[in-house]
Amino acid sequence: MRKVIHSFKVGIALVLVSLLYLLDPLFSQVGENAMWAIMTVVVIFEFFAGATLSKGLNRGLGTILGGGLGCLAAALAQKAGGIGSTIIVGTSVFIFAAAATYTRMVPKIKKRHDYGAMIFILTFNLVVVSGIRAEKVMKLARERLSTIGMGFVICIFISLLIFPIWASDELHDSIASKFEDLARSIEAICLEEYGGSNGEKENQPAVANLSSCKSVLNSRSKDESLANFAWWEPWHGKFGLNYPWGKYLHIGEHLREVAATILSLKGLSARHEPPTTLRQTITEPCEAVGSLLARSLRELGESILKMRRCHPGASIVPELKSMRLELSLFMSSSNLQPIENGDGLAMATFLLLLMDIMEKVEKLAKEVEELGELASFRTQALICPSSL
Repeated sequence: MRKVIHSFKVGIALVLVSLLYLLDPLFSQVGENAMWAIMTVVVIFEFFAGATLSKGLNRGLGTILGGGLGCLAAALAQKAGGIGSTIIVGTSVFIFAAAATYTRMVPKIKKRHDYGAMIFILTFNLVVVSGIRAEKVMKLARERLSTIGMGFVICIFISLLIFPIWASDELHDSIASKFEDLARSIEAICLEEYGGSNGEKENQPAVANLSSCKSVLNSRSKDESLANFAWWEPWHGKFGLNYPWGKYLHIGEHLREVAATILSLKGLSARHEPPTTLRQTITEPCEAVGSLLARSLRELGESILKMRRCHPGASIVPELKSMRLELSLFMSSSNLQPIENGDGLAMATFLLLLMDIMEKVEKLAKEVEELGELASFRTQALICPSSL
């Protein structure tokens, strides 16, 4: 439905800017420069409101700076005349194009203003070069800038006020849903493969749930794009100004670390199929660890989704530390010692990976708690379901 809404919004925007051509009173004011308004709508209207704002503001800033400096350089070239005109144009093009291209490679500028720098280079070169042949370069630049502004205003108005699609909502819900995906993956391995529910379909749920685990692992570029678009968006709904979107990216990195370890866990279990006796030996600790990890991940995801502080330090973290200690004591006992060949070593590695996941979830819980403080999540009446 959101795709249909976006398609209708783009169609409406193009109809409105086309009126500059279709209506004689408007066409008499802007003339052929109306084409720049249509080009602006096609170029900057994006799916998310933040992406439209980002491209629109970058395009406007790049056009104003490039056009202004281009007009200044063109005016100086016209006054110089002759060979001096050629020298001024060539020198100015080289200096500004090289400087703008270098700034595009600076990480912070490339992240948020790469499009603006590109538009600056394009506009500056078009204006300064055409200014040598054009007699009324200032008038031409002003008319084109005004039509670009019309297209920008129409895009922003429709994108922000008519069924807006916010990148911030998408990022918030996406990060929260990743916790559920990882919880299901943990359950698929610990409870279904190594727990007491072994059967003919033991591998089918694991394969299905691990596909979502792989999507979490490959979500970095999407998260970074959404966070960048969300940074441009104004205050709306439950997200205020200066909202800590960077913390969402940190949480996403921790989630990908957990996902990578889960996939390593699955790979180990696929390569080394333990005998039934050994599987029964680790069934109880696997079920306990799997249940705790799944519950903890769901609580953290719910904390983000509902924007309420769960105080992980008061419940989740102590439970995970206690379970890690129990698992360490289990491994140090003689449970795995009688097993010869590689099966015992493989199971010990399996349990070590489980301990590593618990440690990563502890760090994840602290990150969620910090997000709650920075974003001013509301405090629950109860500390957390797991403490009851």
